[in-house]
Amino acid sequence: MNENKGGPWGPSGGGDGGGDGDGGGPRSPWSQPPRKRRPVVAPNLGSIDDFLKRSRERFGGRFPYQEGKPYWLYGIGVFLLLWIVFTSFHRVGPQEQGVVTLFGKYSRTVGSGVNFTLPSPIESMEKVDNQIRSIDIGASGGSQENLILTGDENIIDLAYTVRWRVRDPQLYLFSVQDPQATIQQVAESAMRAAVATVTLDEAIGAGRGEIEGRVQLLMQQVLDRYGAGVQIEGVAIRQSDPPGKVNDAFKAVTAAQQDAQSSVNEARGYAQQVTAHAQGEAAAFDKVYAQYKLAPEVTRRRMYYETMERVLSKVDKTIVEAPGVVPYLPLPEARPRPPQGEQR
Repeated sequence: MNENKGGPWGPSGGGDGGGDGDGGGPRSPWSQPPRKRRPVVAPNLGSIDDFLKRSRERFGGRFPYQEGKPYWLYGIGVFLLLWIVFTSFHRVGPQEQGVVTLFGKYSRTVGSGVNFTLPSPIESMEKVDNQIRSIDIGASGGSQENLILTGDENIIDLAYTVRWRVRDPQLYLFSVQDPQATIQQVAESAMRAAVATVTLDEAIGAGRGEIEGRVQLLMQQVLDRYGAGVQIEGVAIRQSDPPGKVNDAFKAVTAAQQDAQSSVNEARGYAQQVTAHAQGEAAAFDKVYAQYKLAPEVTRRRMYYETMERVLSKVDKTIVEAPGVVPYLPLPEARPRPPQGEQR
């Protein structure tokens, strides 16, 4: 339609038929203005080469392209560089140790700081924390009970904490599959063995410290035989109570025992006071006897006067000294008057 070959004036822009083209003829009424087409330009490889040359000049003539070397070689080089950096340099913290393995086999143990190893998977490093860790066994104050049989065939509910740390990282990583679970099982076994040798009163009261020390020793011995590479720092009993169903009865028994012990202590105190008083009187009598041996008559008379003084000082008395004369004594008036308000 744009060419308008079938129009009455012939093709538009033609030289023969009066179009509005180069022939200078009139415009055809059936024609449309010609559209401008974009020229198709073939890719200019030379411009790409110019860009690469300019880029190469910026980077000293070595990057990013060399004659005859494709781009993927640079990509592989960058990847290898990053792989070596991120798998060969390791930072170990101040409370950590690094265990290096060569193709999965133990190679060495390194300390804190920045350490270098061969790239992975040739060598790899696993960090082990040396800080003290803890395991809580039994729910203190909770609904879950940890019942243990005592030596006198009673049952006690124990909750305790085990504190431990890594002593040998090599043994810790390669000797035991699950160190955390192993330590917990060994702790439970050692606690049952220790509580089985004491009575209920000792487990609840004064024997707790002895139980803690015995459990720590048993755990260390068993873990050393396993080659676990850990050090038991301590065992602390957080709760030692009878089972919940009989806890009230045990509390009443404990209160009665405390009252009985308090009464025993009071009786012992009174006995000590009486004994001390008797010993004081005996010491005083020994002193008097020593004086009596030196002067029997004088001592006898002094003892008589002292005794009469103690006896007569507590009674009402009237002393009359008139040889041969009988004085008038108003006996009713000499009697002591009773205190006010007291009936005669």
